[in-house]
Amino acid sequence: MTKVLRVAILLSYCSILCNYKAIEMPSHQTYGGSWKFLTFIDLVIQAVFFGICVLTDLSSLLTRGSGNQEQERQLKKLISLRDWMLAVLAFPVGVFVVAVFWIIYAYDREMIYPKLLDNFIPGWLNHGMHTTVLPFILIEMRTSHHKYPSRSSGLTAICTFSVGYILWVCWVHHVTGMWVYPFLEHIGPGARIIFFGFTTILMNFLYLLGEVLNNYIWDTQKSMEEEKEKPKLE
Repeated sequence: MTKVLRVAILLSYCSILCNYKAIEMPSHQTYGGSWKFLTFIDLVIQAVFFGICVLTDLSSLLTRGSGNQEQERQLKKLISLRDWMLAVLAFPVGVFVVAVFWIIYAYDREMIYPKLLDNFIPGWLNHGMHTTVLPFILIEMRTSHHKYPSRSSGLTAICTFSVGYILWVCWVHHVTGMWVYPFLEHIGPGARIIFFGFTTILMNFLYLLGEVLNNYIWDTQKSMEEEKEKPKLE
């Protein structure tokens, strides 16, 4: 069931990406194209992640019972890559996009998603980009155990991603004179620095939240399984 669900989620992300890229919006034609938006980057991250999940499942089916040590080593590498990607990118970036988008949208949608975009992006696609990411990643975390990397290497990786994206946003502004997100136009340089610093801290917090949540889910399940085994042993 989990394997089928992963395929379904992967196909949904492919559909969302294809539909989004097919939209002819002015912002897609400017410097950086779709790649200047964290939402689009996150969609690519989620699609690649679930693609790796599906590839891991296929490799596991092909490797099962073969006794081929080289295939087993390759499978372990795939599993390690899958777990690293969930921990460092898929969970923190996905949750960040959903949380920050809807918080700013609720405060003033013009600051993050102007009403003009409704003429280009249908409601279902908006939710595909900014809502369903969260339940999909929580389902994956609940149905499969993922081994997190060491905390220091994980935090270093998410910090590198966060700072890299902030520098990319600043570079786009340097080249075009326009900020990627409308609300950045309405705050001063000091406020922008504070905002960028806050987003980096928030990314780190979400990484730690994912680690705690993953441990809680699987420690709880392990305890439940041990409780079920007790009567049998007695």
